[in-house]
Parts: sequence; structure tokens; C-alpha cells
Amino acid sequence: MKRNLAYILGVMLISVASCGFTNKSFENDDKDKLLLDLITYVLQKGHYEPKDINDDFSVSIFNDFLDVIDPTKRYFLESDIKEFEQYKFQLDDQIKSTDISFFNLVYDRLMMRMESAKILYQEVLDTPFDYSKNENIDIDYEKMAFAKDKDELHERWRLQLKYATLGTYDSKLRQLKNGDDEESTEEGSPKITSPKEAEASARASTKKTLDEFFDFVGDLERKDWFVQYINTIVDEFDPHTFYFAPDDKEKFDMSMSGKFEGIGARLQKKPEGAKIVDIISGGPVWRDGQLEVGDQILKVGQEGEEPINIVGMRLDDAIKLIKGPKGTIVKLTVRKIDGSMEEVSLTRDVVELEESFAKSANIIKGNQKFGLIDLPKFYVDFDDYTERNAATDVAKEVERLKQEGAEGLILDLRDNGGGSLKTVVEMAGLFIKDGPIVQVRSSGKGKDVYDDKDERIQWDGPLVILVNELSASASEILAAAMQDYKRAIVIGSKQTFGKGTVQNVIPLDNIVRSNEHGQLGAIKLTTQKFYRINGGSTQLEGVKSDVVVPDKYSYIDLGERDQSNPLKWDKISPADYKPWEGYIDYEQTVANSTRRMKDNPQIKLIEENAKWLKSQQDEMVISLNYDAYKKEEEKDKVKSDYFKTINDYDSKLSFESLKYEEELFTQDSVLREKRDRWHKSLAKDVYVEEAVNVLQDLKVNNIKHGKLAVKG
Repeated sequence: MKRNLAYILGVMLISVASCGFTNKSFENDDKDKLLLDLITYVLQKGHYEPKDINDDFSVSIFNDFLDVIDPTKRYFLESDIKEFEQYKFQLDDQIKSTDISFFNLVYDRLMMRMESAKILYQEVLDTPFDYSKNENIDIDYEKMAFAKDKDELHERWRLQLKYATLGTYDSKLRQLKNGDDEESTEEGSPKITSPKEAEASARASTKKTLDEFFDFVGDLERKDWFVQYINTIVDEFDPHTFYFAPDDKEKFDMSMSGKFEGIGARLQKKPEGAKIVDIISGGPVWRDGQLEVGDQILKVGQEGEEPINIVGMRLDDAIKLIKGPKGTIVKLTVRKIDGSMEEVSLTRDVVELEESFAKSANIIKGNQKFGLIDLPKFYVDFDDYTERNAATDVAKEVERLKQEGAEGLILDLRDNGGGSLKTVVEMAGLFIKDGPIVQVRSSGKGKDVYDDKDERIQWDGPLVILVNELSASASEILAAAMQDYKRAIVIGSKQTFGKGTVQNVIPLDNIVRSNEHGQLGAIKLTTQKFYRINGGSTQLEGVKSDVVVPDKYSYIDLGERDQSNPLKWDKISPADYKPWEGYIDYEQTVANSTRRMKDNPQIKLIEENAKWLKSQQDEMVISLNYDAYKKEEEKDKVKSDYFKTINDYDSKLSFESLKYEEELFTQDSVLREKRDRWHKSLAKDVYVEEAVNVLQDLKVNNIKHGKLAVKG
């Protein structure tokens, strides 16, 4: 399944039995059928935009489920698909009558084909690969047809396994060339003394990973595959609606608490592995700095063990391999966003929540001082709002920056995936007198307007908000509100992520009064939609920056529009609001910034890099000739090294911690190291540099400005 980004809005409400779904009796003796009946009923009655379960829906389920369980088309034959097609237009009727004969047929055939595949891959790997031969593999699996017969399937496996082994073969040859100077051979393996032995060793390594993969898959039970079928149905409604089996619900609750052990990255299923779509501040990936959004994980290895190839593996199963106890090491074989291959070792840890909190810095330019607040997410303690939340923390940082003489303020929401709605409304209120911040609409109901009712303004000076394609949900609400009020100038990507929906989590056990089947899990259900105060939805379109600047993600498919079955954009009536009139030259400042960015050499280099990254991702035909592989690798390395000069940029800005934090450094050397690292990164950031330029350009209308009731 094109299972999607885990951007989950912090407005999660754990619903109870009074959801209005209990007016139907669920008395099916078969747990699978009971679950199917229950889920589809909740979807039809509770989803923001219920879908008609008709023939079109049936075709989508048919295609998507086959894509879920055989994404690289290496199990089923064309004859299997033709047999399955008897159900292609009947699945809507099967769902309504809780008939699971399609699932049963596909599951039984998959088990049979997987048994055949075990024999097939061993046959392929018993024969040496000829890397001097000129042949290619097409990895555009979505456009690929299923194999016509077993001979064609055998050839498909041969090419895929040759491709999977090529990188290992190259590594073994480098061992041979460099002896023990560069790499040592695997523990217990004989020393490689010839290219022939390198090729044989590489095949043996691939065979071992496949043995482990099939052992892993063999441990899955029928119920695990049925959950995939259920989620294929659920996924047709929108990308953020999801069914949690009982064990997965417990893990979800743990992740919402913010405490979990792993590597600190969110992943998305792709035919060629698992793509990193979000990096959690404070986690091992964030601290290590080698991985970035867009990289694809191809293999996962535990310390001292051969890595397991996760291509074609279910995302949940791949995540199980990646996660693990704090202090253990996981080795990831990764295809970088620039196409290069790397092995990255990470020590699993509990994500450091402190790095998810707001932090600020003074920016010094000449004799002027500006403030920057970095906000990784809109966090909140759901059990005790007063304990710690993003709005209160940002208010504290604003006050501290004011006291240290900041003449302008930058709020950095780049990579901020969202969070608590309440904190957004309160935070927006720091910058305006009063008025609406966001509109929320439920299915079949009118809109609710969330207002800032506090007439005090904590910060009435120049304000810039930085965003990118990964600024989502709550970030989009704040940026949109400040943009609609003309309170801030938004600088960043052409548009933000585009997630304008709200989800509620509904425990299914609360709906069935008498259940003899044990725990049923829960469904995360899209129930509401966000709208800007101007009436437009943030769904799909996100927030369009006032000053659009390219970044490395500009030409890569990211965001809600890259998800499966997203809800559409629409608009409702605007809220009653009046734009802020505190700036004299708002439009001219935007025009000046746009002109500067267009002519900036660093921005031109970043855009060139973005286009190259897009071309690398679009390359679907790969040579399996070793010499051609090495030439392409060298060419990519030269280009990659060329673009590394982006990190050599110097904005000539100086960054300092605030006084209260400087005092903490005497007791906390780790905090000092973190802030030093952050400041060095900011000094290379052309977007922060331009934000400062904009703050210098903005002129506040002091006559209107003086009439405002200013807090602090």
C-alpha cells in the first residue's frame, strides 16, 4: 500500500462508545467478517467525506491490494491476475455482505507463490552473474506487467537479484583491491583473493539476506495479511485514515506520548524500499546527520549480522527490523537522495524530547540584533496543558528576545509536521490584537471558528515565517493566518505540505457491546477539515509562500498531493477578520525579496541541485554492467561533491544564545555543543539570511502601531 506519511495532527481525540455508531448490531461469529463489517460501518457513518462503495471503489481495492502484497511483481503470474479478475467489479458487493472470498483466494495463492519463490531464488543464486555483460534492469515496477509464465518470472528474479548483488560485489572487489586497509572481510568468511571469489561471496551474501527475509515473512500469520486487506479498503477514503490492529494501537499510543526507542525517522513504503519522509528532532538520525528526507533504506542489518533486504517487504515489518532497544546498533544500506549508496550505522536511542521544544537565538548583523525562534512541532501534554506546550514556550522566547533588544523576529517552521490546534490559536494571538485564526468544519455540519480573544499583542514588530514542503498541518494554520492578516511575510517553498484534515481515534471495542473475539483494535478516522480565515482550505494546496525560493525538495514528489486518495481542495465562506495595517511597505518588501532571491548565486546553485536530484530519481533503467555501473557511480560522485559546496556558504551573520541559556552552559556542556552546532548551521543558511534582509526592509507604521495595547 502506498502507506503514507505519519503526519498526525495533535488534535487527536480518543473517542468513546458514544460515537453514534452503536445503533447497529455486530454479531458475526467470524472475527474477520466482524472486523470488515465494523470498519466499513464506521467509515460510512463517521468519515468526513464517505465514499460510495461501488464498482469504481472495487477496482481501486483490487489494484491496490495486489500492489500492497506484490509491489515488485515477483510472485504472481499473469494467469493468477486473470483468475483474480473475476472479483474486480465484485469487491464492493463482497464488502457489503462481509464476503472475504477474494482475500482468501489471493492469500492462498500468495503463500503458494512464495513457496515457489524460495526455490526460484536459490536456483538463480546458484549460477554466477556475468557483470561484463551489457544488460539493464527497469525498476519502474508500477508500470511493469506481471510475468506471463514461469520462465519470464525466473528472468525477472535473475535481473532483480543481480541488481541487488551488484553493490555487494563492488564492495567485495574494493576489499580485494585495498586488502585490509579499507575494509575487513566478514567474520568467519574466507579472505577474498580473486574477482571470481568476490562474485561468489556477493551471491552468498544475497542468498543469506533472502533466507532471513523469507524466514521473517514465514513468521507472519494470516491475520497479519488480513490487516493489510482491511487497510487497503480504509486507505481508499484518504491517506490519514488507518486501522490499527490491537498490538499496533498500543504502539501508536506510545508514539503519541513522545517516548519510543528507535532511530527517530518516519518512513513511507516504496517499491524500492522505505523512503525517509520525516526526521524527528533529537533522534539518532537527527544527531548523526548522515541521512536526510528523500533517502531510501534498502537493507537493514543488526550488529554482527548480514543485512536483510527490505525491498518488497511490508512497511510495518521493515520498521520492526529497524526499531530496537536503546543502545543497540542498526546498519542501514541506503540509496541517498543523490543516487549514491551508503551504509550508515546508528545507535538506537530514546528520542530526546528536549530537541523537539522551541529554542531561540540572537542574530547579529552589523549594529542590529534580530531574534530567531525554531519550532520543530506544536507540542502539548494532553494530560496537563499547563505542564508544557509550544504556545507558552514561544511566548517565553519572544519575551526574552525583546528584553535582549531584537528589532525583528523570525519564526522557523521548516520541517514542522504539526501538532496541537490549541497551541496554534494561542501562538497566533501573540502577534495580533484579536480575531479568528482558523475555521474547522465537520462532515454535514456548519463551521466552527477558533478565535484569539486576548487583545494584548506580545510582539508587534516585523515578523517573518520560514516554511518548506515539510511544514504541515498546524504549521500551515499558523502561516496561513499570519499571511491572511498580512501580519508576517512567509518565505519558503512554492507551497507547504497540504494536510488540512483532522483525525479522531476510535477504539472499536467500545462499539461492540458483546465481543467474544478479543481485542479489535482501533481506527484513526478523518472527521474534520481545516480552512483558512479567508475561506480556502489548506488541504492539497497548503500555504503558498509570499517569497518563493527553491530548496532541494522543489522538484521531488512530497506532500499531501503525493499521497494516495487525498481529499480535495475546496473553500467555504471567509471568517470576519480585518487585515493588520501595521506595515507601510508590505508589498514592496515582498517584491524586493523576490528580486534578491532570483539573482542570488547560492539560490541558483540550490535550484540546480534540486533539478539534478529530480533527474536522479527519474532514472528507472539501470545498467547491470559493472564497468558502466562504476562510471555512473564516479560521475554521480563528482556531481555530488560539486553540490556539497552548498554547505560552504557563509552568510556573514553571527548567532548567539540568549543570556539565560549562556548561564546554563556552565552546567551543561552537551547543551553548549548542541547550540554551537545549530548556530554553525544557521550561519550557512541562505533562507535565514534573506529573512533578516526582509526584517530590515519592513517598516512599521508607528502611528497605527502606537495605538496597539502591547503586552510586556
